[in-house]
Amino acid sequence: MEDPRARRMFGDGLVAPGDLALSPFRVDRDRIVSSPFFARLGGVTQVISPGGMGLLVHNRLTHSLKVAQVARAIAERLATGEQAALLEKLGGCDPDVVEAAALAHDLGHPPFGHLGERTLDQLARGRLRLRDGFEGNAQSYRIVTSTETRGQATLGLNLTAATRAAILKYPWTRRSHPEPHPRFLDPAPRGAAAPPDDPDGGSLKFGAYSTEVDDMTQARAPFAGRVADWQQTVEASVMDTADDIAYAIHDLEDVHRVGVLQPGTVAAELTAWLRHSAAEAGPGSAIESLRRQLHRKDAWMADDEAFAAAVEKVRAELVDGLLAAPFDGSLQAEAQVAAFSATWTRRLVASVEVADEPAVRSGHVLLAPAQWHEVQILKFVQNRFVLARPDLALHQRGQARLLATLVESLLSWLTDPDETDRLPTRLRDLVELAEAELPEGTPDRMSRARGRAVVDFVAALTDNQAVGLMDALTGRSRQLWTDAFVL
Repeated sequence: MEDPRARRMFGDGLVAPGDLALSPFRVDRDRIVSSPFFARLGGVTQVISPGGMGLLVHNRLTHSLKVAQVARAIAERLATGEQAALLEKLGGCDPDVVEAAALAHDLGHPPFGHLGERTLDQLARGRLRLRDGFEGNAQSYRIVTSTETRGQATLGLNLTAATRAAILKYPWTRRSHPEPHPRFLDPAPRGAAAPPDDPDGGSLKFGAYSTEVDDMTQARAPFAGRVADWQQTVEASVMDTADDIAYAIHDLEDVHRVGVLQPGTVAAELTAWLRHSAAEAGPGSAIESLRRQLHRKDAWMADDEAFAAAVEKVRAELVDGLLAAPFDGSLQAEAQVAAFSATWTRRLVASVEVADEPAVRSGHVLLAPAQWHEVQILKFVQNRFVLARPDLALHQRGQARLLATLVESLLSWLTDPDETDRLPTRLRDLVELAEAELPEGTPDRMSRARGRAVVDFVAALTDNQAVGLMDALTGRSRQLWTDAFVL
């Protein structure tokens, strides 16, 4: 009898060159890593742009590999543990599926990190009037189901249902699927709330555009009755937890290596809060604001004793440990970074639990309370002392302007009647794909198709390709043939 989890959207007749594995889920993994969309992640920013750095800093490719490593470790541990029967009841937890989903989860991430994602969403909803806007997770799902090509047809990577379902960190569309839409739940699932700048704009985070809703429904079919329509599968929950772990720990390596994270400022913030009660700290304290936010949004897990213990744990092991000496590129310094990362990763992976009936804002797979709070503090350190820096904001404002100008320039090229025969082939193909997805009679059908095609095209660039293409479109580049981008 056919395993519904192993069912592919377009059947098994279409074989890719790298299909050498016997397991259908291992085939998924191999198809993802052989995709050019996976290779391009090596040129996409994670937190710090890799350009000009002699030392390795993470990009979206190395981040995806580490998420896959952590996710597989969690899945293998759970599969042989006491909760194996519960995992089966909830739909299964195959390490190959988890690894494949982790490798694919950032395929749709655009140039310039999360800044690029926010900018493209604003442009898509405002300038291009696309109701779905842009979302990195939905773009990843679009890539594996439609915009990546195999053979003569546009079929995506034709992954199994289990792997496609595991990619869906947010298993709903922006506005309409499933019904009732999860943004109307109280509390709403994590990510399901509306964007701050558009209260009527549907969910801020979502896993698929409306054009891929049939595929999402088919991918989720084997899990009907096992998990709620708006809830992650267990394998998606493992991937999501691994992504949290990798972001909280591995990105700290980068900011330490480049000297961005200053121990004095981190110590002052954490120590000041620890020395005073929450009442004395007041709402002006950034870390006190975090404590209050966790109680407001995540009352199902927030605990003041665990929060205080987590602040002390991070202060002791990050400030007094990893950051105690500046990174100087020596073997000893590298060994300290590796030891910090390994110790924390093992600790967090070992704490992962499975819940039969989790809170609405949690998946079935989650960190134990102590470690959940520690991850919140590690994320706080990055958000407070790295992402909020004015020099990073200055850099990102320039990148946002670049993306906006790039979108306008490509749209102008598409609508120039004298340039029809000289359009980039891929851009022309993306317009045809987007037009075919829209039903006959759709208002402004061609305009919307062009808008979606431009978004797909820009989102598939690396950081350097975006800069190189912009230089060419604005006349700043004198080089006719360039390896910065391929048209």
